[in-house]
Amino acid sequence: MIPAHILTRKGPRSLKNLDPEVLDYLNKGLIETKNLMEWLAVDQLVLLKLVLKEINKEDWLIDFENAITSEKKPTANTITKIIGQTFGIKTKDTEIYQKLKSHISDVVRCWACWAESLHYDELSELLEVMQQYAADAHFGIREVVVFATKERMIEDLDTAIAILSKWTLNEDENIRRFAVESLRPVGVWTKKIAEFQENPAKGISLLEPLKSDDSKYVRDSVANWLNDASKSQPDWVLSVCNRWEKESSTKETAYIIKRGLRTIKK
Repeated sequence: MIPAHILTRKGPRSLKNLDPEVLDYLNKGLIETKNLMEWLAVDQLVLLKLVLKEINKEDWLIDFENAITSEKKPTANTITKIIGQTFGIKTKDTEIYQKLKSHISDVVRCWACWAESLHYDELSELLEVMQQYAADAHFGIREVVVFATKERMIEDLDTAIAILSKWTLNEDENIRRFAVESLRPVGVWTKKIAEFQENPAKGISLLEPLKSDDSKYVRDSVANWLNDASKSQPDWVLSVCNRWEKESSTKETAYIIKRGLRTIKK
């Protein structure tokens, strides 16, 4: 049983404020991280050793260690990617993946996302599998799945738009948010989409159904998409916002417009 004070804790504001007891639970994969500070603090090699023991693959450890040590400047993000992709190279065993992607640790589920992303040549197949990660209740997995799919989607942008335009109608706000966030023209720590920077109108089908979404999480992504586009095509963004203002009088649309124009009107 996990103590109540561990389960109900708030994430620390800095690494120096992290409770050692919490870190022990995190490194054992017994709880999820609460915020970015906790996620950064996890010793992924310690956690990996326990996970490999759980799946009876302790002999794989040397391959993971070699992959990590070959990275010149490993960060938490790169280590997550390396461990995940090493799993993807080592196995396609569905039983192992089921254990990884259903693990209580969000870090382990991030590994699973990176691993499975290696196994699908067709974008439609990749996104079908990735939807589970896009819908994950934990913020970390929802960010990693963007990293794991965006470059593949840029390579086949028309197919990505066609698929994700349907996702904008999904009942799950996390999936609707992914449909927009994963194809932001600029984004955060991800590759820019030059085609959207030059011609953002191509992505309007991702935005139009969500211009008055009831989820702030989704609205923020729509606004950020417009703000990205405004840095290269401000006139187009202004025209969209002016049209939406006439077509929709909701406070949700007003919120998106205000945030979407924040660079233009600063």
